[in-house]
Amino acid sequence: MKDTTKKSQISERRKFFTNIAHNAGLGVMGGLLWAGYADKAKGSTLTLRPPGALKEEDFLSACIKCGLCAEACVNRPSNINKQTGKPRPGTLKMAKAKDDVTIGTPFFIAADIPCYMCEDIPCVPVCPTGALDIASLTNKDSELDFRLMDMGIAVVDPNSCIAFWGIQCDACYRACPLMDEAIKLEYDRNERTGKHAFLKPVIVMDVCTGCGLCEKACVTEKPAIFIQPREIALGKPGDHYVKGWDSKDEQRAVSQEVKDVTTKTERSEQGAADYLNEGVDFE
Repeated sequence: MKDTTKKSQISERRKFFTNIAHNAGLGVMGGLLWAGYADKAKGSTLTLRPPGALKEEDFLSACIKCGLCAEACVNRPSNINKQTGKPRPGTLKMAKAKDDVTIGTPFFIAADIPCYMCEDIPCVPVCPTGALDIASLTNKDSELDFRLMDMGIAVVDPNSCIAFWGIQCDACYRACPLMDEAIKLEYDRNERTGKHAFLKPVIVMDVCTGCGLCEKACVTEKPAIFIQPREIALGKPGDHYVKGWDSKDEQRAVSQEVKDVTTKTERSEQGAADYLNEGVDFE
């Protein structure tokens, strides 16, 4: 009887420690998986944020994931279905585990539901931390101005845009809330036929707000025009290049020490007559 009791105690003890080891292993594995996912989510560079969002690193530090911006977006008066009295799905989403975005932060997918550029920009004033900077959307008259939105920039793929094939299409141009300002149609003669013309969409980068209405309206199977964050879509020439001598350039030239970036090669040390006549026998 004693042996049976002793064996039972040993068995229970083994089971106890086995469960501890099992749960600890699951905890470690879960932690590793979660850490890997978190790094991946934070590393996403193509995330489109709400209007007025700070730079990504600053935004993630300031955003408390309260969801007030998304709530204001979905409940805006213009988003209420007049027939049912219920709101339609809003532009802004709060990231979940399945999204390649930091969990709990607001973002939008232009191809699904673009930003409709509400005049009162309801998603921004409700932000309690300044992660959505209301000052960046305020004009000289101290009024909110949707023209100051900067969520990204539209990029056109000329290989898949049918307007570049000579097929008349102006869907993105007409969908743009800043029509003929943010997107213009450029006339280009068809050299092959000499009769037809191309009407190609051209993005005015300083005006485009990145709302995504053009991407949503694109008629191709996969949108030939799409929104990307500016830091991804645009290059940077460097401070030592001067676009044109205007007042800003003159101020920059005076206030900033200009470095000598002249490229020097063996040929550049020769005079023009030296290398142009190189190898020529004049005798």
